[in-house]
Amino acid sequence: MRIVLASQSPARLATLRSAGIEPEVIVSGVDEDLITSTDAGNLAAALAQLKCRAVAERLGDDDALVIGCDSVLALDGEILGKPDGPADASARWRRMRGRSGVLHTGHCVRRGGEEFLETASTIVHFAQVTDAEIDAYVATGEPLHVAGAFTIDGLGGAFVSGIEGDHHNVVGLSLPLLRLLVGDLGIAWTDLWRQTN
Repeated sequence: MRIVLASQSPARLATLRSAGIEPEVIVSGVDEDLITSTDAGNLAAALAQLKCRAVAERLGDDDALVIGCDSVLALDGEILGKPDGPADASARWRRMRGRSGVLHTGHCVRRGGEEFLETASTIVHFAQVTDAEIDAYVATGEPLHVAGAFTIDGLGGAFVSGIEGDHHNVVGLSLPLLRLLVGDLGIAWTDLWRQTN
């Protein structure tokens, strides 16, 4: 079976690989500004679905399993995707430090005409980092390319003091949820281990 990840995220790819799944990566190229919502969970799901469908339509392979994901952070009701630049990332960290937000990741799986969509949510507690730490972190460029301007599996991991929920979800792809979704498609999770394209 052809397994396709509709995401350019190195972290999502690494998560799947560490779980024994070797997907092909095809970036959707969709304009994320086409989707708007005031609900972070709904926005993450809609973006994941848009990416998954775009790649599935491009493939035209009814046997392929396509996996689409997208993440957003909600902080005090505000939806935070990728920052607009270094100044935005620094300002976000100054607001987030010592506080908690909710990271929502939409997951969409599609095979043939069947599609399943769900969102996983994890509470993220941010450490009380200093201005100097924020400036140094933003200078690395890492927070400029990820939802919420942080990673848990990279340099930003030291600035996350705890989570409540699935840590894979904070990386960008919830393995427990994905297992359930592919099961809904009639695919055994263990059949995906070390499949090659």
